[in-house]
Amino acid sequence: MFLSFNNQEEVFRFPVNPEKVEVKDNGESKSYTVPGLGEINAILHPKLTEISFNSFFPGRVYPFVHRDAKGDLKLPIDYVNKIKEWMESGKPVRFVLTGLVPDPLSGTDKGNVVRGMRTFGINMAASIESFDWNTASGSPEDIEFSITLKRYVFFGARKVVPVKGKKAASVQKKIRPDDRKKPATYTVAKGDSMWSIAQKLLGSGSRHGEIQKLNGIKDHEVRKLAVGRVLKIP
Repeated sequence: MFLSFNNQEEVFRFPVNPEKVEVKDNGESKSYTVPGLGEINAILHPKLTEISFNSFFPGRVYPFVHRDAKGDLKLPIDYVNKIKEWMESGKPVRFVLTGLVPDPLSGTDKGNVVRGMRTFGINMAASIESFDWNTASGSPEDIEFSITLKRYVFFGARKVVPVKGKKAASVQKKIRPDDRKKPATYTVAKGDSMWSIAQKLLGSGSRHGEIQKLNGIKDHEVRKLAVGRVLKIP
């Protein structure tokens, strides 16, 4: 088990492996009540993985202690200060855990014991959510601790590229809302149809029925609109 900082510029191995490592993966579903259907569950993006464990930093060399790659073993308070320093930096650390677990697919022996093993691992950027420590009561030279890490997702603001010239004018024209006042009436011209009038004044030809209803135009009149007729526009 390793913890590193600033792209492994600083790194240390946890000298004593914990008895267990708790990994928490939660969803973020929300429930809604829909009339006629009842309660439904909307599945959203999962929450960030949380990892927590308890162990201790040894004040003396026990047989089960793991040293760093260089064979170093820090003082317990040095580990504590380093974690606090990284925690207060406001930057993420990287947590790495590798190990072996039984592989059921490799078969079993006569005693129903799994013969094979396979590797597993966790390698993730994380924030240090909490770090609690105290001197061990039985061995005052040791420092016991508990730590909670949460997966960190890198993010950042996107660079905005300004648009200039004709392209900018074109984009502005497309996104500018139409705040012109709509006419209250319209005089039918040669070649007009209910569809074309609705398309021109209401933005959609399918709204021609609104004009027909407002002006009391009967179905047989729709196809032969009198030129010069004044129509009310909804």
